[in-house]
Amino acid sequence: MFTDHSGSSLAPASWRRDLLLLALAFGLLFAFRLGSYPLSNPDEGRYAEIPREMVASGDWVTPRLDGVNYFEKPPLVYWTTALCLKFFGPSEWSMRATPALFALAGVLLTYGAARKLHGRMAGLGAAVVLGTSILWFVLGRIMLLDMAVSVLMSATLFCFILAVNEPAGATRRWLFYGLYASAALATLTKGLIGFLVTGAVMFLWLLIFNQWKRLRPMHLPSGIALFLVIAAPWHALAALHNDTWTHRYFVYEHWERFTSPAASRPGAWWYFVLIVLGGLIPWSGFLWPAVRDAVRGGWAKRGENGVAWFLLTWAGFIFLFFSKSHSKLAPYILPIFPALAVLVGAWLARLPGGREGAARARVGFGVFAFFCGLLATALVVVVMRPTLVRMGAAQAAALQVPAFVMAAVLLTGGILAPWLAKLRGVRPAVGLIVATMAVFFGTLMFAAADISKPGTKALALMVKAQAKPGDRVLHYHEFFHDFTFYAERLVDVVAFKGELELEEDAAARASGRFMDEPAFRKLWTGPGRVWAVARKKDLKELFGDATFRYHLIGESPDHIFFSNQL
Repeated sequence: MFTDHSGSSLAPASWRRDLLLLALAFGLLFAFRLGSYPLSNPDEGRYAEIPREMVASGDWVTPRLDGVNYFEKPPLVYWTTALCLKFFGPSEWSMRATPALFALAGVLLTYGAARKLHGRMAGLGAAVVLGTSILWFVLGRIMLLDMAVSVLMSATLFCFILAVNEPAGATRRWLFYGLYASAALATLTKGLIGFLVTGAVMFLWLLIFNQWKRLRPMHLPSGIALFLVIAAPWHALAALHNDTWTHRYFVYEHWERFTSPAASRPGAWWYFVLIVLGGLIPWSGFLWPAVRDAVRGGWAKRGENGVAWFLLTWAGFIFLFFSKSHSKLAPYILPIFPALAVLVGAWLARLPGGREGAARARVGFGVFAFFCGLLATALVVVVMRPTLVRMGAAQAAALQVPAFVMAAVLLTGGILAPWLAKLRGVRPAVGLIVATMAVFFGTLMFAAADISKPGTKALALMVKAQAKPGDRVLHYHEFFHDFTFYAERLVDVVAFKGELELEEDAAARASGRFMDEPAFRKLWTGPGRVWAVARKKDLKELFGDATFRYHLIGESPDHIFFSNQL
């Protein structure tokens, strides 16, 4: 039997019904028009191209980008994306299926954990809060590694807090095994943070709140064995197959990027404050009262509020960890969102009905209304005055209708939600917030193709149709990650390195595919057919040289496709 936080008996059918409804609702939300816009450059192109090369080469151990060893991250997401490619073919939706499925899994996982901890309504509330938060929704539709590692780290931490609340027995044992397995999978997704960061969260909570007695039994020997069986083989094989892997993976990627500005991704100490507040919209205004009520009584009642303090330790440590890092990107903070969703969802579920509940949630609804007004204004201003954000007139014209629709939806929701809370109570008003965000997200997806920055897909498809196997295809002074995926072939690169880790691959350096300007000029005047793609701004000097002969094949707003022969 399932038992909620209050001790009442719950039929397994209600679990199945809730999970089915959540899976259908959020599956539709995350999948809606998932393949309606091209892969973005560079990130989505890179994380689609690496799996494509795995399938093409048959080597599932060493990740490669444009044929060059790429040791930045472990391969779990590459593997899942490669499987989608193999079974469903090359398309935008198959490449984005992995983050979308992980986003859905995160919603269902959060529901299950919150329900076990606080009851059914808290589970539903936490799932809805997480799935409709802007950052969770957006990153569930972008081919990055962060959604997968966030869900797996969250699974590790949820398994831990559920396990220590269980008496010795089969349920506790399987929860701990879930902890070790998900930590191993997180490690296979984005490296050592998969178990080091989650391990630090668990250790700090045990230490600060003196919860050591709840730790045993933790099934450590068999758990470590399970972790190693999952995580160790790829690491061992990668080290055996590649002499430079160990230094690049452990020293540079895990140490130097965190402790130095080697990755060139700086950010102020408050960088993630704005990301959390903006990414948690429409629920940002509910966070503080949820935290305040969850730990009411402070240190004196730390035992009674142990779960809340664990969720805060989870969010607080990860927030501080990435704030301290010299490498900052918005997606890095995503692992704290399931913890915040449980806090907010449980608080909303505890609110009384009528005017009392509306009064306690007044600040949250007010902040929602403010964000709606601010975002609606920004949408209208951007499409009416596109020069303010360096947007072209044609793009602004294409976005006007969806921008006006989104602005109207936001303004309507922002005005009606606080009024509905006073009139009918919190739950109908929360329902209106969810409906507002669903329509907003749906309209946003219709505009996604016009919002995304133009890449090289059109030119890549021209190469795929016209270039022969023996032709040389070059990228001039840049490497376009999306191009190789859409063209389904490797390219040569002229006078550019970027994300290509040539220092890790002696064979690639010796291949002649990565050349300087004189080598390019020599190849261009040779007998073979050469195709080249470049940004328009990089061609002023080359095309200004009267001795350089070329034939224009095609162009896009930002790129030119040319050849040495007709």
